[in-house]
Amino acid sequence: MTDTVLMEPSTTLWRRYFVLCKPKVVALIIFTAIVGMLLSTPGAIPLDLFVFGTIGIALAAASGAAVNHWFDQRIDALMERTRGRPLPQGEISPNSALVFAIGLGVLSMVILIAWVNTLTAVLSFFSIIGYAVVYTVYLKRRTPHNIVLGGIAGAAPPVLGWAAITGEVSVDAFLLFLIIFTWTPPHFWALAIRRRDEYARAGLPMLPVTHGVAFTKLNVLIYTLMLLAVSLMPFVVQMSGLLYLVAAITLGVGFIVQAWGLYRSEGDELAMKTFGYSIFYLSMLFVALLMDHYLMILLS
Repeated sequence: MTDTVLMEPSTTLWRRYFVLCKPKVVALIIFTAIVGMLLSTPGAIPLDLFVFGTIGIALAAASGAAVNHWFDQRIDALMERTRGRPLPQGEISPNSALVFAIGLGVLSMVILIAWVNTLTAVLSFFSIIGYAVVYTVYLKRRTPHNIVLGGIAGAAPPVLGWAAITGEVSVDAFLLFLIIFTWTPPHFWALAIRRRDEYARAGLPMLPVTHGVAFTKLNVLIYTLMLLAVSLMPFVVQMSGLLYLVAAITLGVGFIVQAWGLYRSEGDELAMKTFGYSIFYLSMLFVALLMDHYLMILLS
């Protein structure tokens, strides 16, 4: 089958490939990876490692996103949220999308191996496999615990950033991983509650489909309580100071309030509000980590 989109204007075609990279998701990945870089050392970080590390990690994330589009094209066509994507719309051929995804992955590995370090390349490669293959192909289609297990790959970016600068992975880097890992289920399940009918139509065993909305709401609340405890660990191990502690408690309590409201509500009217707060929570928590980090440097 010919790739008819080649007849379209190049700017439109470029934008379609850009959509394959899931730019909003990749932007959050880049942000958390950069935070990992900046927190990895008390001084200035090497500019070359920062630039090439960021580019390499971004390309790896974009590769995983594009592979996810390729594997999920049939499912995406059945869901209102995703049916407008380039592959379900026939705007890009499946073969072109797969070649594009593999090309991004290869380029990311070349950059990371040549100009960063092998550890970051290896970890990035396994993150691609974890998200694009293990989660998308197996977990997503077979178990309601998919997002919990699949969250391992999604929580990797700050570890990748840390490894890019230091060439190693420390306990502090693992704490950043643990925060995102614990944050992922309540973040995603809030969205899944709202989109449960679409997931059911696509035959995906998401938690609200297999166990009901009430059970999913309870799990959202439980995970936000766990997240508050996990988010305090950087202060407990003296990775961060009082500024971060205040932010973590304030943001964490806010997340619990959102989850409690969702749990007590009828239906799914508060699901997207909780989902939106979850993105705000993670962004502000990592900003607080950075602010506290540099405040501690200034005061030392």
